[in-house]
Amino acid sequence: MRKLPIYLVLIVAGGLFAYPFLWMMTASLKPEVEIGNIGLWSDNFSWRNYAAVVQKIPIGRAFLNSLLVSSCVTGAVIFFGAMVGYALSRLNFRGRDFLLNVMLFTMVIPFQITLIPMYMLMVKFGWVDTYLALIVPGMISTFGILLFRQFFLDIPQDLIDAARIDGCNEWRILFSIIMPLAKPVMITVGILSFMGSWNEVLWPLLVVRLQKLMTMPQIVTIFAVGGQAESQLGAQLAAATLLALPIVIVYAIFQRHFIASMATTGLKN
Repeated sequence: MRKLPIYLVLIVAGGLFAYPFLWMMTASLKPEVEIGNIGLWSDNFSWRNYAAVVQKIPIGRAFLNSLLVSSCVTGAVIFFGAMVGYALSRLNFRGRDFLLNVMLFTMVIPFQITLIPMYMLMVKFGWVDTYLALIVPGMISTFGILLFRQFFLDIPQDLIDAARIDGCNEWRILFSIIMPLAKPVMITVGILSFMGSWNEVLWPLLVVRLQKLMTMPQIVTIFAVGGQAESQLGAQLAAATLLALPIVIVYAIFQRHFIASMATTGLKN
């Protein structure tokens, strides 16, 4: 009972954060004339707005495109981030600290500054209107490398030395010994990379013009602002709900690991 006020405050705060999303979901099921109501309930719930979205845009194909791109980007970020993070944390080579400082410097450069040079590279490579233009630029994440490096620094050096004495090379140490211990940081980097790739809009709008290659955020944006929604707010909310649900589901499944990893993966080193 002493903690009851704390729980009440947390419940109210959680409700305030969740209400906009809940309103979006329920409003997408309401008739157009009832969307302006602030309440969540309606006696006229229906799926007509979702049917309109499916009829007007290839939302299913866009979902598969986003799933493919986000999965490839996430897998690449974890794979390369773990290798670079291990090298920066456990291998001694000339210029290691300088390389780390350069990578940290790139984190403060806004993405918009590199848009034009990156787009020119895509044109030179002939990757415009291909999946490569959506996947390759996001395969390396400086933030992911930093998280892996900080996690690997907390692993006892004696464990690595013992593996080397037993004849393990650096690849075997990383993938057979270190990576099984890195599940929390892998989940953290995976969730952040998947969310970032899934929600990306500006870059796909630049490099993809074919509708069959468009990602879900891209096609939902075009649907909302390009006139296909015909000013129907219910259809726009339905498209936004379909866009947000996969991220919510992924986070709901992995939230326990995500919170635990954020608590244990410190930046103290």
